Amino acid sequence: MSEMTISMNGITKDFGRVHALTGVDLEVGPGEIYGFIGPNGAGKSTTIRILLGILKADSGQAQLFGKDVWSDAVDIHQKVSYVPGDVNLWPSLTGGEVIDLFVRLKKTGDQRYRKELIEKFDFDPTRKCGTYSKGNRQKVALIAAFSTDADVYILDEPTSGLDPLMEMVFRECVRKVAAEGKTVFLSSHILSEVEQLCTRLSIIRQGKIVDTGSLREMQHLTRNQVHVEATGDLGGLKTLEGVHDLSLHDGEAEFHLDNDHTAGVMAFLATQGATRLVSTPPTLEELFMSHYEA
Repeated sequence: MSEMTISMNGITKDFGRVHALTGVDLEVGPGEIYGFIGPNGAGKSTTIRILLGILKADSGQAQLFGKDVWSDAVDIHQKVSYVPGDVNLWPSLTGGEVIDLFVRLKKTGDQRYRKELIEKFDFDPTRKCGTYSKGNRQKVALIAAFSTDADVYILDEPTSGLDPLMEMVFRECVRKVAAEGKTVFLSSHILSEVEQLCTRLSIIRQGKIVDTGSLREMQHLTRNQVHVEATGDLGGLKTLEGVHDLSLHDGEAEFHLDNDHTAGVMAFLATQGATRLVSTPPTLEELFMSHYEA
């Protein structure tokens, strides 16, 4: 297995009596789009600030490219592009001037791709930043980040303020850099965004990682929703293991089904002349809420 691009092991961080992070472990490899989700106050931004070398962890080890994020922050930042969820810009500069400034700081900018991104994001770079809406300020940071040749893109609520069309452009940019072998660490409260983009994800709750894996691996935590229509009697579903919340009505049935009892239920439905079957796997939102509804 290739060396992990991002590695956090046993990271803790306290602010006085507040335990912001408690034993956070993360590993993200090259070419991964890694989702990091949790509600406000769960520890997402604190984790990102430690990765960026802005905060020093109280204990544990955090590395990017095998280097310590605190002591080697200057070297690491040459290979990292960061987009925060709340972008503050110099009000007297134009958007284009700010983008050029950020690109020059990285020394690896692609002017042709910069121009292409400006067109894709439908952005006016000639206006002063003081006149921009939140969405346009976000575009400045995104265009600057994706115009540079970084190895890691750390994105903290990056689509805040963007309309759905611009969110689609953002997803194109993320998939492009991942296809080039770059690593994307995406913190977002937009679960559909994480669901569409991320190969793996972690859910953080009260400063602790409560689940990690691919969406497919994590779907065992909740049940599929099944709708079936049949010519026979579906009442026998009441006695089958793994069937929950059963509703019967005129040759139709709806229920939740445990994955490990799928074969038995399918065998029964085959004997009852099933004419239509729709099975819907749990969404990321359902997985997320399963950890928080308590």
